[in-house]
Amino acid sequence: MSRTVRLGAVDYLNVRPLVHGLDRRTDVELRFDVPSECARLLDAGRIDLGMVPSIAYLNRPGDRVVPGICIGSDGPVASVALYTRKPIADVRSVALDTSSRTSAALTRILCARRFQIGPEFREHGPDLPSMLATADAALLIGDPALFIDHRALGVEKIDLGSAWTDMTGLPFVWAVWAGRADAASAATVAVLQEAARSGRQRLDDIANAYSTEPDRQAIGRRYLRENLVFDLSPRAMDGLRTFFREAHALGLVGSTGIEFFEANALEGRIGA
Repeated sequence: MSRTVRLGAVDYLNVRPLVHGLDRRTDVELRFDVPSECARLLDAGRIDLGMVPSIAYLNRPGDRVVPGICIGSDGPVASVALYTRKPIADVRSVALDTSSRTSAALTRILCARRFQIGPEFREHGPDLPSMLATADAALLIGDPALFIDHRALGVEKIDLGSAWTDMTGLPFVWAVWAGRADAASAATVAVLQEAARSGRQRLDDIANAYSTEPDRQAIGRRYLRENLVFDLSPRAMDGLRTFFREAHALGLVGSTGIEFFEANALEGRIGA
């Protein structure tokens, strides 16, 4: 018997290519939230699969990851950054966007390993001026980071995707589809992989539909085409495992293993 699969995706432009057409399926319920809320809803059992911050996967033993799909970057990501009015070496406090767990963990790793500073970290809602009123630097993610004009605010933007790749030579995986071991059949996986393939063929259309403002449409098209990768390739997996090891070294996570849902060429309804 088929069943409806409840999906939770991040409410940012970066996920739209991965959910292309899913809103038209009758066997899917799709909702959009900030990354940390996706993880919370998964914890609460209110969704079956979530496009969750990659580090959130490690906090749910026994969960599995949908193979072949991610929100990643290989160099500058444009939508995850530290903003500061001081040289990074002089930063003593960082306001962390409460919308994400992975980006907050990456910030701690990069401060320790890349920037070699030990600032105080404070959680804060994603409002850059108020964040910088209370801290030397601010982590901002997603659409707020992508579309803000940091130059108009007189602040430096330090792209964390670029900083990670400069440090490791590897891509960074920001989010994955994940859920409990029985949440996704091979048919579910096939549908999600097909949605991702379809979306990657329509990046400009997706960016144009996401905003009515020409300037934002141009930024969105460039972002989807040039900054993001959606394939959880072997090289991306190397980047993900490296991130997990770095997070473990700082005591941010326990286990670092990754398990996947079964995948094959099955077609059909998601709940089949």
